[in-house]
Amino acid sequence: MDGSVDFYTRINALVDEDSRVLDFGAGRGWWAVEPIAPFQRRLRMLRGRVKEVVGTDVDPAVTTNPSLDEAHVVELGAPLPFEENTFDLVMADFVLEHINREDAQDVANDVMRVLKPGGWFAARTPFKWSFVGIGARVIPNRRHVQLLKKLQPDRLPEDVFPVRYTMNTRRDIKRYFAGHHVVVYGQICEPQYAGKSRLAWRVAAFIERLLPQRMAASLMIFVQKKD
Repeated sequence: MDGSVDFYTRINALVDEDSRVLDFGAGRGWWAVEPIAPFQRRLRMLRGRVKEVVGTDVDPAVTTNPSLDEAHVVELGAPLPFEENTFDLVMADFVLEHINREDAQDVANDVMRVLKPGGWFAARTPFKWSFVGIGARVIPNRRHVQLLKKLQPDRLPEDVFPVRYTMNTRRDIKRYFAGHHVVVYGQICEPQYAGKSRLAWRVAAFIERLLPQRMAASLMIFVQKKD
């Protein structure tokens, strides 16, 4: 199964034409400008199909993201620049692993603050104790660009960020989002992190097949704000 198709199919099921969506950690929107399967781009492109798509990121490149109606550059640890109960959905696709421990609870609280009652926070992030999560922490952040260049030669250095893994277990998510309805489960999918390396892909796929779902490389997170 393609992990992105799985995640964004669920995102689409949570929104309609009246939804206001926040893409938390939207980045430059590489998928909207670089070659990917047309149906995948259509699936991810919510702009024009919902009322509004707003994006935030610490990287100024977010202002060039073509999938957004509105973009905001934010500071690490600073509150989101929106009123309470603004959005129907907040999504974070491979973002939580970059949050510092000292900011994690504030980030969770702020995400829920800007969500409308009954709204959803949907996220996808590596599982801390999967072989991918362990490997990412063993390898120093300064070497991630070099490694990813070998595995994913089309990935640009500006799309690689330091990882912290403080919001990357089921227990972490349930603790940070306590008081809301939380669903977290492992996502078993194609090892896209292996990039274009045929050997790495085969090895990763073999390992994924052997592991139980609780050890899947990625977590799917859905948190509904209580009324």
